[in-house]
Amino acid sequence: MSTTILGIESSCDDTSAAVITDGILRSNVIASQKVHEQFGGVVPELASRAHQQNILPVVSEALRQAGVSASDLDAIAFTRGPGLLGSLLVGTSFAKGMAIGLDIPTVDVNHLHGHVLSHFIKETEDQEVPEFPFLCLLISGGNSQIILVRSPFDMEILGSTIDDAAGEAFDKCAKVMGLPYPGGPHIDRLATEGNPEAFKFAKPHIPDLDYSFSGLKTSFLYTIRDNMKLDPDFVEHHKADLAASLQKTIIDILLDKLAKAAKQTKAKAIAIGGGVSANSGVRNAIEDFCRRHSIKAWIPKRSFTTDNAAMVAIAGYFKYQAGDFCSLDMPPYSKVEV
Repeated sequence: MSTTILGIESSCDDTSAAVITDGILRSNVIASQKVHEQFGGVVPELASRAHQQNILPVVSEALRQAGVSASDLDAIAFTRGPGLLGSLLVGTSFAKGMAIGLDIPTVDVNHLHGHVLSHFIKETEDQEVPEFPFLCLLISGGNSQIILVRSPFDMEILGSTIDDAAGEAFDKCAKVMGLPYPGGPHIDRLATEGNPEAFKFAKPHIPDLDYSFSGLKTSFLYTIRDNMKLDPDFVEHHKADLAASLQKTIIDILLDKLAKAAKQTKAKAIAIGGGVSANSGVRNAIEDFCRRHSIKAWIPKRSFTTDNAAMVAIAGYFKYQAGDFCSLDMPPYSKVEV
């Protein structure tokens, strides 16, 4: 018999629902929230209210596009954390309520595990997926981690950021430049027009495989501050070069530790995931690194890099097969569980 999973994602400011049958994606619907743009970042209370408005129509549309009814579902997978607690409560409560009504089990998914396992989302039966073990560089607005993935249930964090994440560096530096939120895509676009060698920014010297981006952010801020004393229109005159130099520095920092991890683990495959993995410079750099070192590169579709329920559904599918269900009294959590 086939297994059909409904996935629900509500960890931040995107409400998403997806349907997967036997590992094959049948629908993936995302409702983004534009309300946060005017504030330059996500406002938690506004996010949770928008989730309440969006979740029912998003789930209904995901079922419609998949061509299934609620009675066809075998389980409901939902993001339990980490994320914004108010947002998570909406998705968690909806998933549990729907599961009770249908008398089917729920499966809780770690949001970060979803990003890692997004490479197993199949859109066709014969689609190739990674073989275990592999290294995953997880890079998003809140996390920068190097993870050794031995199985869907065995993931070891080899290195992690000790302060800001790569996505934070992109967004915060973009804000200093007066770019709209989220700033990462704007930096990516401008970087294609600039000289990546125009400016030199600080690079951290952190031991082992951990990351740090706070020094880079400070260096970027001081560069703009000092130059604006001489030229008040400095940012406007050098936007593309600033973006290109910032992007190159972040990529250099990411690849330096990734290269060490690949050597230590003798990695035969490297995957990337998370919102920053949509960055064209990052994608090209990873592909180039893997090609030069004869390592298999797994680069996700851009639609699977941002927060989406397809990754929740596939992670839930693995847990469902293992009989790892979630009791209804398990609450969401805002931070990564140790």
